[in-house]
Amino acid sequence: MTQASRRTLLAASLALALSPLAHAQERPADASPDRARANFARTITLAPDDVRLYPEPPAGYRDLGPQGLKGKLEGFEYDSAVTGKRRKAQVYLPPGYSADKKYPVLYLLHGIGGNEHEWTSYVKAHVILDNLIAGGQALPFITVLPNGRALPDDSVPANPFTPEAVKGFENFEQDLLQNLIPAIQARYSTATGREQRAIAGLSMGGGQTFNFGLTHLDTFAWIGAFSSAPNTRPPEQLVPDPAAAKAQLKLLYISCGNKDGLINFSQGVHRYLAKHQVPHLWNVDDHGHDGETWGSNLYRFAQLLFR
Repeated sequence: MTQASRRTLLAASLALALSPLAHAQERPADASPDRARANFARTITLAPDDVRLYPEPPAGYRDLGPQGLKGKLEGFEYDSAVTGKRRKAQVYLPPGYSADKKYPVLYLLHGIGGNEHEWTSYVKAHVILDNLIAGGQALPFITVLPNGRALPDDSVPANPFTPEAVKGFENFEQDLLQNLIPAIQARYSTATGREQRAIAGLSMGGGQTFNFGLTHLDTFAWIGAFSSAPNTRPPEQLVPDPAAAKAQLKLLYISCGNKDGLINFSQGVHRYLAKHQVPHLWNVDDHGHDGETWGSNLYRFAQLLFR
């Protein structure tokens, strides 16, 4: 996907988020680029606690050094009972990966206009993780980068905002739980307890992270939602029992840029959690809905995982 195409998709996601239909849990059949661009000028209301927790990462944090990747990025396929097809993902194995050890696993989800390659091609997630793990700043863990659009045809559609296309992201909940996680555990040397499993995502994948992670705390103890999109369920549905969430969560990390028209979704979850005293990290940086914020927050989130 070209940078121009990506900007158009991100702009359209803002138009979708800010439309009255989006707030009524419905989605328009189309979001025009002109309407989307106009919404970039929308006033964003920040509260006193909508502030940075962390500075920007150091220069070169997602640059591949002269030795190249010290871990390994490889393709992975699995059978899906949800789609009736064989599906693809990418898997990043940390430096020194050995079948003699058991590794925790992060499932890292992409946005509405992406696929299993978005995190690596646009954000350079594998390089970020490789640099951190090789440098001893993050513990070694496996990262799975799936295609979060669980449809028989899971390619990126010309219009990813149609009801059918959006439904594919909802379908991925059962594909992840019933098909992908068991397939990863069968292929790789993974630790299988909930405290050894994390989920995170950007934009549409951030909404999926909230929706799947917070409602399946028996599966995920570590959750990172970056720039969550309008697919995010209301916080009352995500965390109906705050006391149970407090007891089960190891980490809930929420982030968004202060120039991002989608920030109201993350703000809503943050404010509900704060009201009910559910511990979480809330990082509001100075970016928009873009790869800079996603790379920066993955850099911080990864260093906190599985400790």
